[in-house]
Order: sequence, then structure tokens, then C-alpha cells
Amino acid sequence: MSPAIGPWSGRKYFLDKMTLRDLVIAYFTYYAILVYLLLAAGAIALTLYWAEGWIGPALAAGIVLPLYPAVWYGLHRWVLHGQWLYRMPWTAKVWKRIHYDHHQDPHDLSVLFGALYTTLPTILIVTVPLGWVIAGSAGAAAATAAGLLTTCFYEFCHCIQHLPFKPKWNWLKQMKRLHLAHHFHSEKGNFGITNFLWDRLLNTYYGHPRDVPRSETVFNLGYTAEKAEHYPWVEALSDAAHQQTGALRPARSR
Repeated sequence: MSPAIGPWSGRKYFLDKMTLRDLVIAYFTYYAILVYLLLAAGAIALTLYWAEGWIGPALAAGIVLPLYPAVWYGLHRWVLHGQWLYRMPWTAKVWKRIHYDHHQDPHDLSVLFGALYTTLPTILIVTVPLGWVIAGSAGAAAATAAGLLTTCFYEFCHCIQHLPFKPKWNWLKQMKRLHLAHHFHSEKGNFGITNFLWDRLLNTYYGHPRDVPRSETVFNLGYTAEKAEHYPWVEALSDAAHQQTGALRPARSR
């Protein structure tokens, strides 16, 4: 869903046709990013209000930073690339929105951003208990703020990786190269977005497309025509969406 506000009103953005300036405008006017930033500001304010010192909240926020890549890796590999969400009618729509559509068209900015109804609960589940154990309510607020801001950073890096733009920094070039291989060569590795440590530790890292065979399911995530015969809900939703927009539906291999 794209909100009918500002530059997003009545239009869609495709990263392969955008400049960096276009992306910055679209990014800072997208409703999910605005929600993250507003909630982060509120969480920072609560941290300052509740804090009796700075060490506890700083520690809580600091622990979130290295934790986030591990959480994202797990969600990306075993949930978003899992073969179970599309098998149930009540989760098929969620899976289609949060990942299948992104792999079908990696340039569509509206489905690149995470859906708030999935991202916000995840952020809170991870950060609030952790922060509370470390520094009570102030720690919970600080950890939440760190989780929200880290998500904003992740989302922007993810956008850059799909933009026809050559970064100046080598670390960003490397992230872009590895992520594009995940989208256009094999989706069975390189699950990290801003950090590939867990790919290395769990043997899903590949530094170059020649290192692993090309995947036949890189665009459909294993939801083939044969799978659609048994689990038709994503297929039906995709057909309805393409009939509504008049767009041609991407071919899906068996």
C-alpha cells in the first residue's frame, strides 16, 4: 500500500528509472519512514525523561546495533525465504507483500520498503525486552529508538542497492554487489543487507556469482507454477493485482 500523500500521491516509483535525488525525496516522504522517524524521536524523548544516567540507556542502544544484522538474517533466510507462508491463505497475502513481490520486481520501491504491520512488532519484540533488562524503561526506550533508526539506515541502504547509482565508498559498493547477486543470480545466499557476517558464519555467503550455480527460482522464491496449483492464494492475488493495473504479469518458471 502506498499512501496518497506528497510525491507518493497517485504514482509508483521504480528505482531503475530514478536518480539519487529522486530516491532521497521518495524515501523521506514514504509513510513508513516517516513513522519510524517520528517514533524514534518519541523514544529518544522518553529515554531522556526516564533516564537516571546515561550508561544504561547507551548500553541498551549499543547492543541493538550488532544484534540487528543477526535478527534480519534469521528473518530473511527462514521466514521471508521460507516455504511455509504461502501455504496458508491467512499468511499468503503477507508473504506476497513483504517479499515475493520484491523478488518479482526488485525495482518497485513501494514493495522494497517493509510493511509496518510486520516491521514494527518485530522491532518492539526484539528491542523492548532487551532494553528493559539492561536499564528498565529508559533502556527499553533507548533500544527501541536504536532499532527504529537502524531500520531506517537498512531501508536506505537497501534502496541504494537497487538504484542505478555507483557508490563512492567501497563498503557500499560491496553491499550493493552482494545484494544484487542475491536478487539476480541466486536467492539461496547473501541474506544480509548491510552486514554479511552471518552469511559467512552460516555458510550462505558467496562473493561472486561464479562461486555458486544460478538459481532457477531467484525471481519466484520457489513459488513455481506447480506449487501454485496446490497453494493458489498468492497466484490469485497476483492475477487480481495485474488485472487492476493492466500490467503484464512476470513469467514464472516451473
